[in-house]
Amino acid sequence: MKDHRERMNYSLHRLDIVHLNPMQQEMLATYPRERSLVLLSPTGTGKTLAYLLPLLNRMDAETESVEALVLVPSRELAQQTDGVARLLSSELRSLACYGGRPAMDEHRLMKAQRPHLIVGTPGRILDHLTKENFSASTVKMLVIDEFDKCLELGFQQQMHDILKLLPNVERRLLLSATDSPQIPSFVGSSFRKLNYLDTSEENSERVQLFQIHSPRKDKLETLLQLLCALGDETSLVFVNYRESVERVGDYLRRSGVACDTFHGGMEQRDRERALFRFSNGSANVMVSTDLASRGLDISGIQHIIHYHLPLGEEAFVHRNGRTARWDAQGRAYILLGPEEHLPDFITEPVETFRLPQRLPAPAKPRWVTLYIGKGKRDKINKVDIVGFLSKVGGLEREQMGRIDVLPNWAFAAVDRCAVKDVLRRVQGQKIKGIKTIVTLADV
Repeated sequence: MKDHRERMNYSLHRLDIVHLNPMQQEMLATYPRERSLVLLSPTGTGKTLAYLLPLLNRMDAETESVEALVLVPSRELAQQTDGVARLLSSELRSLACYGGRPAMDEHRLMKAQRPHLIVGTPGRILDHLTKENFSASTVKMLVIDEFDKCLELGFQQQMHDILKLLPNVERRLLLSATDSPQIPSFVGSSFRKLNYLDTSEENSERVQLFQIHSPRKDKLETLLQLLCALGDETSLVFVNYRESVERVGDYLRRSGVACDTFHGGMEQRDRERALFRFSNGSANVMVSTDLASRGLDISGIQHIIHYHLPLGEEAFVHRNGRTARWDAQGRAYILLGPEEHLPDFITEPVETFRLPQRLPAPAKPRWVTLYIGKGKRDKINKVDIVGFLSKVGGLEREQMGRIDVLPNWAFAAVDRCAVKDVLRRVQGQKIKGIKTIVTLADV
């Protein structure tokens, strides 16, 4: 069996997730310490991943009994959670149970698959428990996801009955999107000494909204002017289509903007390079589809730019959630063409941003990224790279930025002013006795 860290890294790789967000990281650290925990976090912040990672880490793939039970208010969430659990682990078996299909079919699946985790709606789970289709005595971990919605939908009695049927639960978790959910007494009594992990402060309170009017339907020139006005601060530009990502990215690069692109049609290596360049400050701007609006945590993004209007309120919230992380402040800009108007779902105050008449040239970031053709599988680590760039490349420590070591290669941010000398000095040299390629990762 893989250890917890190895299993988690493998799980994140399967989901194509580079970084956990702060709430997920805090949940990963808090869950093992608390036997009864309430997580308060807004919708769209990645709560499913936040609790599944530590939950699955504590489960034993060698057993053939149900160790964990997750109650959810809808079949869609049951299917979604089951799907995420399956992606997170190839060793642990998960099963979704919900109304709208025969319970006997689910019972047959239970007998055939021997799931470690069952995710289901309260009514269907209660049905299986009362029929003893799986053993309640082996369930050691219980999660009630979106329990505020469960209460709204009238599942109180069913949840009450389920809790009475689980005698050996050792670890309990409630999840809610509301700031101050009313916890029923039967839940409170079952969850002895509730501890709270409250991350429910809405990002919108820390995100200042602006609208910018473009005189033309094609908003490329207006976007470029805005980016010049923002200088070297980090900006994430959202568009609705992959083709638009390439078109906008090409225009910005031709105009001198340090820009990268990100969408689901790109090769994995190119996507990783774009993320590392943007994360380490080698690119001030990244243009992306809504793929970058969730599942990624890139700290320090100062500006969100909606080049295309989001397709709905959920997309708008997810996009803006990339800035104002934790206690930071952020800004979001909505670019409007001559015939476009603010969507009705935007109810917060929106100021009009007026572009300065005189604008500087696009700012160049301090850092550039080096690609190093060896990684963890070659026994190369960050210390090795720092030593290599220092002793062979002649860099001072303050001339080196973020270093990321992947299995087969690594990325290192170095001072733009020193990069030519570094490349000249390291060509043909060895790192830990291994000859490797060192080149610019920048486009």
